Amino acid sequence: MPITVHQFPCLSDNYGFLVRDEATGKAACIDTPDADAILAELAKLGWTLDLILNTHWHPDHAGGNARIKAETGCTVIGPAEVERIGTAPDRVVDEGDVVLLGETTFEVINTGGHTLGHIAYYDADGHVAFVGDTLFALGCGRLFEGTPQQMWASLEKLAALPDDVTVYCAHEYTAANARFALSVDADPALKARADQIFAARERGEWTVPTSIGLEKATNPFLRAPLLRPDIADPAEAFGAVRAAKDSFQG
Repeated sequence: MPITVHQFPCLSDNYGFLVRDEATGKAACIDTPDADAILAELAKLGWTLDLILNTHWHPDHAGGNARIKAETGCTVIGPAEVERIGTAPDRVVDEGDVVLLGETTFEVINTGGHTLGHIAYYDADGHVAFVGDTLFALGCGRLFEGTPQQMWASLEKLAALPDDVTVYCAHEYTAANARFALSVDADPALKARADQIFAARERGEWTVPTSIGLEKATNPFLRAPLLRPDIADPAEAFGAVRAAKDSFQG
């Protein structure tokens, strides 16, 4: 049976995700940006939380771990770096590990770059990936700790997933990402998507989730080697596009 994903906004621009395995009723929280909001959503849904699945250590992703664990008795799973937020995960996972939520299997993918130990969770049967701050709709995470080479390798892993994989990223950054993308890429498909994004945000609609196929077609960071043909190394081309985004004022 499939999983149900309950998405909700929290903090200034984060999304929270509660995931339920329909076969067993087991539930997980992907990251803990806002303990109050997460606990309220759990109560509204009537779900009992079994797992927290952290993608990385940043406070807007793991800051609610201690309170939510204290109030629900759930198990915290994540990369070793989550210990930097104050408490080590109950189970440390990395590339090649699997996490079971009832009958749902999440494959752990190391997607370091935004932070060194960043991971993503991929449900191959359900064609769903929770990617934290590695890949955004029309964007990617800043390189706070990793190198362009590390981040490019991580993005390549995600781009290798099937095009129909639904991608849940952790922030509503898409309109700002679209403005930058239009400054470096004149592709008509990007222009059409950007127009849809701007209209959706004017209506107050979310632009998350996205899909692997859509990002491969329009995301300037996945298209970096095409946008910078003057740079032979794909990782260096990506690094140039990422540096341009870091200084973009539009």
